[in-house]
Formats: sequence, structure tokens, C-alpha cells
Amino acid sequence: MGRKRLITDSYPVVKRKEGPAGHSKGELAPELGEESQSPSEEAAELELLRQFDLAWQYGPCTGITRLQRWLRAEQMGLEPPPAVREVLKTHPGDPRFQCSLWHLYPL
Repeated sequence: MGRKRLITDSYPVVKRKEGPAGHSKGELAPELGEESQSPSEEAAELELLRQFDLAWQYGPCTGITRLQRWLRAEQMGLEPPPAVREVLKTHPGDPRFQCSLWHLYPL
């Protein structure tokens, strides 16, 4: 009697090509010119933005970006925190920073 057959015996073995040098599986390559930020610093910035989202005195935050909300609050004389705008300027294309907490939920 031979060995017990496995489901993987039914499929051909496919070897994948190695990726570019320096890239390991499951890691994203850093963007060119992007400075890496420590995780604790990034977490502190995201917490600041979360607190800004939860602050009702600056008006509703659904349907607009955080920067739009910050500018609207400034125009209305509500004096939003300048640190929020600085964080938003340093991460212009990152939706984690630009969109409010509820951007994934339908209106």
C-alpha cells in the first residue's frame, strides 16, 4: 500500500518569482521622499485628530474632511487648535489623517 494522498497532490507546484531586492513578503515599500515616523508619534497625532473629531464645539464632521472642518471652524471664529492643522498639512494624502472617524459609514 502506498502513502495517503493529499489534496495538494491534485494541483501542480507553482514557484513564485522573487520580488525586487530589499522587499520582503507582506511589507509595503516606503514612498520616495517620505520620512518614516515613529509609531508612538503617529499614534499621538491620530489621537489628537480623533479628539478634534469628537469635539462638538467645531460643528459636525460627517461628509467633510478634517481640514474642511478646521477651516470652517476658523471662519466662524471658533478658534480650532492650530496643532490639528499642522498635523493635517504634514499628511496630505493619507486618509487616516484627512478623513474623520466616521468617513467609512454611510450618511
